[in-house]
Amino acid sequence: MEQQERRTGEGRRVGTADPFEQGRASFARRAWRDAYTHLVAADRDEPLGPGDLERLAMAAYLIGRDQESADVWTRAHHEFAERGDTARAARCAFWLGFFALITWGEPARSSGWLARGQRLLDDGQLDCVERGYLLVPSALQALWRGDPQTARSVFEQAWSIGKRFRELDLVAFGQLGQGQALMLLGDVPGGMSLLDEVMVSITADEVSTLPAGIVYCAVIEACQHTFDVRRAREWTSALTHWCAAQPDLVPYRGSCLVHRSEIMLLRGAWPDAMDEAQRARELLSQTTGRTWVGDAIYQQAELHRLRGEFGRGEAAYREASHAGLEPQPGLALLRLAQGQVDTAAATIRRALDEARDHLRRSRLLPAYVEITLAAGDVQAARPASDELAEIATSLDAPLLRAVAAHATGAVLLAEGEARAALQGLRQAWAAWQELQAPYEAARVRALIGLACRALGDEDTAEMELDAARWAFQQLGAMPDVARVEALSRNATSSSTGGLTAREVEVLRLLAAGKTNRAIAADLVLSEKTVARHVSNIFAKLDLSSRAAATAYAYEHGLV
Repeated sequence: MEQQERRTGEGRRVGTADPFEQGRASFARRAWRDAYTHLVAADRDEPLGPGDLERLAMAAYLIGRDQESADVWTRAHHEFAERGDTARAARCAFWLGFFALITWGEPARSSGWLARGQRLLDDGQLDCVERGYLLVPSALQALWRGDPQTARSVFEQAWSIGKRFRELDLVAFGQLGQGQALMLLGDVPGGMSLLDEVMVSITADEVSTLPAGIVYCAVIEACQHTFDVRRAREWTSALTHWCAAQPDLVPYRGSCLVHRSEIMLLRGAWPDAMDEAQRARELLSQTTGRTWVGDAIYQQAELHRLRGEFGRGEAAYREASHAGLEPQPGLALLRLAQGQVDTAAATIRRALDEARDHLRRSRLLPAYVEITLAAGDVQAARPASDELAEIATSLDAPLLRAVAAHATGAVLLAEGEARAALQGLRQAWAAWQELQAPYEAARVRALIGLACRALGDEDTAEMELDAARWAFQQLGAMPDVARVEALSRNATSSSTGGLTAREVEVLRLLAAGKTNRAIAADLVLSEKTVARHVSNIFAKLDLSSRAAATAYAYEHGLV
């Protein structure tokens, strides 16, 4: 592209003030917004040639101007076709079809452009690298419809063409797709090995920006889906540095922030996780890739749920669904937290029935075990925990092993096998500690307390429950605080002044400066009920104002 056009002899001014040259220079140094601005100015002065239209289309896409990007790529396609450069015209058709498929949510338009690109190559009987690119969307569709064997074969063909033409961008796509297919076929170590290999070429800057960003996001998503926290952290850090070097990026920077938010949530940095999710949402809302923004909204919904902000959580789950994202298992867990056990059970059962591959099932099974146990259906929870343990063994991921041990321990405890449960739960707690996941560690610790109580060790039970309560308080996990306090024999200790678990929840939200209406929305209560709780709080603590109640909450470590 860089060598094709030197249009200094077409009436353009040559020099630092020439927007054409400035646009090319900005594109070369990956200053995408400057490249876009200068190339748009140059195009107004004199229509750009097809090579520079490609540059403008890429720059527009990278700063989030999706519709303009599509329009300019269409112009480039027609320009190449008119000049008889069939291969480059087919390449433009590939990008238009590819982004219509994976980003813009226009499958019919995607099919049309890809068919046009294929027809151009067939009519011209061309043996070129573009044939490999045009294989990628069909391989992706095979992957999405649950046919990883076909997807792997087609991706391998694309990879071979890329190798033959020494096209590193296509080689990267081929390796990425083969790795994803292998993982869906059950060979997670083999798939991850291929993903690691393709990431070496990405971090060595051997792959251009468009495919590099796609590979970064796909690899990190694969790490998240397989519970490979170590790799997710490593590649997210690499993606963060890559984005920092290109501050104008919109699509990949937003995805980077979503992944950072997920890691922060796991590590207990919930305010930072919410900030990153909000930043991701703002960035991704600038694009038409609505599924991407759904990831950011779902992350916000999860944080609202964990903090007991149920009204906001439900609204966010619905927004994520409108953006094209399945809001499970989060929405089912929200229903459980709201006390709608039957609804939660029906929802998670439906989601699990529709999940076919073991990676998707492994994300749903922990919630299924938790909800069915809450519903008293131990017989349904047992096979689910066994399946989760089998998947954890096959994937050999520390995080999933911790999840499986947690689920198994919970089922054993429900079955009355407290001693066996205690052994597994302590292993799970150690694993969560090693992963630096304080919320999950606290949840296991609460179960350890119940197991100790079942074995007659009330002192240890109270210490474990108290430790779990303290950890939940530090995180701001209000529903869990209330749940543990209800379990504890010291639930109405002096620190809470004899308040009930619900009154403690109301007091914490009151101390956060929330009105009765806001508290009612967060806890899914009526304002009248909240007012009654506030009145009871004032009476039990002998207080006369919200300011005094706030001071009490802080003085007694309730906030």
